[in-house]
Amino acid sequence: MANVVAFHAHPDDEVLMTGGTLARAAAEGHRVVIVVATDGEMGPSPEHGEPPRLAELRASAALLGAARVVHLGYADSGNGGVLHPDPPDRPRFVRADPDEAAERLAAILRTEQADVLLSYDANGGYGHRDHVKVHEVGRRAARLADVTLLLEATMPRDLVAALMRLVDRLRLPLRHDAVSRTAYSPRSAITHRVDVRRYAPQKQAALAAHRSQVHGTGRLAPVLRALVRLPAPLFGLVLGREWFVDSTGTSRSETVTGLFRPIGLSTAARGGVQGRGA
Repeated sequence: MANVVAFHAHPDDEVLMTGGTLARAAAEGHRVVIVVATDGEMGPSPEHGEPPRLAELRASAALLGAARVVHLGYADSGNGGVLHPDPPDRPRFVRADPDEAAERLAAILRTEQADVLLSYDANGGYGHRDHVKVHEVGRRAARLADVTLLLEATMPRDLVAALMRLVDRLRLPLRHDAVSRTAYSPRSAITHRVDVRRYAPQKQAALAAHRSQVHGTGRLAPVLRALVRLPAPLFGLVLGREWFVDSTGTSRSETVTGLFRPIGLSTAARGGVQGRGA
């Protein structure tokens, strides 16, 4: 059995990018831990209790089967042209010293004896400043903790472009001007495609647990509401695949293959992962 740590920027990212993979890993008996760099809040932490989005994350993590949730201690950096000053009680993640943040994450990886770290591709997906920082910090931490396998979550760039064209054609209320033509990863770079359709109900329920985002006024809220209302089979059709780039290096390829066959991250025969060109 493997110990899998998923490193994400904000609460709800764990569902959208890796929720099915985490649910599948947990269901197959592996230990799953979710680490978020930020608590998703722009302002000071509440005087009493934890930030609401962290509470939502814990509910989501329980639905996915995660054993532990950890917040690295940073504030949301926001997305846009303005980078606001740090809250009085913690720095924004984008301003964090990369070595310090990597050591915080590496300490968790060592404690968990992590075999696998899930992080983000070099573009941070669509380019959010906190997502790009996750990529940077994740790579440093993987080296510090000598993690066997680093898989960076992504999507095929051409698929994202097709989805954006569909959004325009249907005149859906989703701003996607921030999604550039170089966002996510080209298919040639993607090494793993995970079939998670069987875990669509869990993934959908975990997404619904992020009530502040689903029922909020953010630019993604209309799409999130639509997703949680879809029939589970249709949700699985839309979000039943998850993609990764293997950033471990070729020197450990044999070790990685042997380690991940039980999870289904290296064998198409089990209906899990397909190789390049997925």
